[in-house]
Amino acid sequence: MVDGPRSVGPLRWTLLGPVGLRVGEQAVDLGRGKQLCVLAALLTTPGQVVPVTTLVERVWGDRPPRSATPLAPYVTRLRNRLEAAVAAGDRPALRHQAGGYRLDCAADGVDLHRARRLAASARSARDSGDDLRAASLFRRALADWSPVATRTSDGRLHVAMPSPLEGRHRMLDGNALRAAVLGANDGLVSNFSLVMGVAGASAGGAPVLVAGLAGLLAGSLSMALGEWLSVQSARELYESQIATESVELASFPREEEEELRLIYEAKGLDAERARDLARRVIEGDAATALDTMSREELGIDPDELGGSAWVAAGTSFVLFATGAIIPVLPFLIGAGAGAIVASAVMSGVALFALGAAITLLTGRHPLFAGLRQVGFGMAAAAITFGIGTLLGTAIG
Repeated sequence: MVDGPRSVGPLRWTLLGPVGLRVGEQAVDLGRGKQLCVLAALLTTPGQVVPVTTLVERVWGDRPPRSATPLAPYVTRLRNRLEAAVAAGDRPALRHQAGGYRLDCAADGVDLHRARRLAASARSARDSGDDLRAASLFRRALADWSPVATRTSDGRLHVAMPSPLEGRHRMLDGNALRAAVLGANDGLVSNFSLVMGVAGASAGGAPVLVAGLAGLLAGSLSMALGEWLSVQSARELYESQIATESVELASFPREEEEELRLIYEAKGLDAERARDLARRVIEGDAATALDTMSREELGIDPDELGGSAWVAAGTSFVLFATGAIIPVLPFLIGAGAGAIVASAVMSGVALFALGAAITLLTGRHPLFAGLRQVGFGMAAAAITFGIGTLLGTAIG
């Protein structure tokens, strides 16, 4: 967040996500709560006067204050934030005028209005039969969509704020950690339950070892195949989108140049530089143009395409097998009640460790999460052990 020195650069207002302002690549701290509600209400009609009564209704809903006086401090603080953070030449004027307030900023600098313009252009292209261009423009219109500023059931404007600890999300590879923990947890819980079910029916004999190893192999292969299909399907989808983009570049180079120009302008380049850069990219090497449009318009890295399906499958196999082998280990060297107890103890320790590891994502206390995981895992194993015992008695 910008706090102190004034920033210079193009202004990018956001309504289709956390309400706010970016100057160049820097986010500007414009306050919280009702202050941002005021900003959101002004940005819905940039450059136009929003009556005080409308602002009050949008901020307080059906429980407005007795007068408009409480609105003034929020407007004043918002104006002060803009003056403190944005250089004078770039600063939008927030004016009191004709019974309301007006924020003077370019409509195309607001993501909501830019998305509406692109959507209108997409509908025009669709109506004229240009489906490829229409699809491309609709993708652009939806690219920044992340509905956060909404009305609540009582009519008030609700603004969801990013967490003050948002930087922590960037420090953790959340997807990778989640996949690792949940993959191992799937293997552990499913095979622990299977082993306990067979142990209940056979009193911990050789069938438990056979069933446990079979469950490990079957589950690992199933997880690996599912992961391979998931990643490979995503890769094929990306390849199809890139192929479509290649056709659009060959068939409608001027339209693609215009789209790239708009993208560069949205990122902060002035109109002339954006137009020149877009022209040089589209008129240059075809492979470079396709790579650029894939990254800038589609958000796809052609060099990655979502990662390797084989690596994902192998990782999933190993993680599931790592969890699934734990309840089987005691039966490799023993049998009977001793092996059953040892399997339960080892699985309980592993469940606690996995539950504690999940707190790196959830932020909960490790003891609580670990005990919760143990409770659920043991409950599942107890159920299958009881059913196995009943079936073993009935069949035996």
